[in-house]
Amino acid sequence: MTLALDAAAQNLLFREAHTANAFIDEPVSDEQVQAIYDLVKYAPTAFNMSPLRVLLVRSPEARERLVSHMAEGNRPKTAAAPLVAVLAVDHEFHEELPKLLPHAPGIADAFFSERPVREQAGTFNAALQIGYFILGVRAAGLAAGPMTGFDAEGLTKEFFPDGNHQALAVVNLGKPGEGAFNPRSPRLAFDEVVTTV
Repeated sequence: MTLALDAAAQNLLFREAHTANAFIDEPVSDEQVQAIYDLVKYAPTAFNMSPLRVLLVRSPEARERLVSHMAEGNRPKTAAAPLVAVLAVDHEFHEELPKLLPHAPGIADAFFSERPVREQAGTFNAALQIGYFILGVRAAGLAAGPMTGFDAEGLTKEFFPDGNHQALAVVNLGKPGEGAFNPRSPRLAFDEVVTTV
């Protein structure tokens, strides 16, 4: 075998995992979400930064507010999902760097004193963390339905009015229900993606 993960783990995380569009009516607990986070927080980012922020939408009132910002086709599944997470980037992530990178105490000022630099670095690394989060959901035996079909500006103003956060993705999560998965779409072959120089 050329991969260290066994076949069951490979299938759980990648080969048999799909974006879910329907879920059974079984709650996702705070303990499950914490286990997901406590696993994926170790995945790599630049400068060990942690710009991702996760907002769990649990109350009916907050769910209604969220659904109003979703694209039309995403509204029913977002309204019905057991749990919805809004994944955002914190543009003030650099304030945590002294704690996250203690051996380089001046790194925040040296690299991230300017907001445009923070926005670019934070957004890229939060996007990495979103990918890790989705894999963590799968590792917990749940299915994820990540979406970017929403009014990002409106949703950001609705849930992050401080101006320091930007919504990047909305993820429905839970155990998949009947008809949850569309057929697997094609992927590019190795030779179409990888070149050697």
